Amino acid sequence: MKVGVIGLGTMGMGAALSIVKAGHETWGCDLREAPRAELAAAGGHVVGSAADMPEGLEALVLFVVNAAQAEDVLFGGAGCVERLAPGTVVLGCVTMAPAASKALAARLEARGLLVLDTPVSGGLVAARAGTMTIMGSGSPAAFDKAQPVLDAFGKKIWRLGDAVGIGSTVKMVNQLLAGVHIAAAGEAMALGIRAGADPQALYDVITTSAGNSWMFQNRVAHILAGDDTPLSAVNIFVKDLGIVLDQARALTFPLPLAAAAHQLFLAAAANGQGACDDAFVIRVWQVLTGIALPEKPAA
Repeated sequence: MKVGVIGLGTMGMGAALSIVKAGHETWGCDLREAPRAELAAAGGHVVGSAADMPEGLEALVLFVVNAAQAEDVLFGGAGCVERLAPGTVVLGCVTMAPAASKALAARLEARGLLVLDTPVSGGLVAARAGTMTIMGSGSPAAFDKAQPVLDAFGKKIWRLGDAVGIGSTVKMVNQLLAGVHIAAAGEAMALGIRAGADPQALYDVITTSAGNSWMFQNRVAHILAGDDTPLSAVNIFVKDLGIVLDQARALTFPLPLAAAAHQLFLAAAANGQGACDDAFVIRVWQVLTGIALPEKPAA
């Protein structure tokens, strides 16, 4: 298939590389030179603007940050929707509100395009291995058209229903849990450090005990390494938990844990940590209590 991928960040790059490895003609789009060079070196084709995507794409995969970016790369002044022929399938691998996903799909379907709501999970390792979890919803025809692409970068591909928006709803719940777990991991480690526990020993014990979680095991490792390079940034959870809370307000549904976690990510962002790895929400406690965190070894 001839496949376009817009957004070559952590997840988008992994998907694009996996699509190349699966033997598809792959076109990647990103504003940054470095990811374009990486994909080109792996055998992909690259452009710097969505408007430069080639005609004849059979599938277009969006890995941009939010709904506004998705709308822009499709319908903006430098968008590519005019280059997509009827029958092309558009996969929205974007964390956005279910209502935004539905609205975008309606505009695309009015042009005769097929649409899947396909947010993903799995992190850098799964993205690079082509083993992401895909939370998909959309018409059977859209799934059938996109199946070779989904198989290229997903290991567990969920068909959650025929209606666009269901995938985004499930991803929203996932992000609620992920954000709360990361914040709780930071709080727990900060408490242990303040009380005098060795951070590495604390991590070793918890990861073999009932208090462990995937997020604790994955993110606290970043803290111990002192490496705040953003594999997923604090600002992502400012956005994603904001989506969760907006949806809850619309449903008159209380979410006290998600609200508390959101405030912690906001506090980290206000303290200048927004572009840092999301594990470094722990720096909120560092500021409040003066705890010493592990430092990255000198090169």
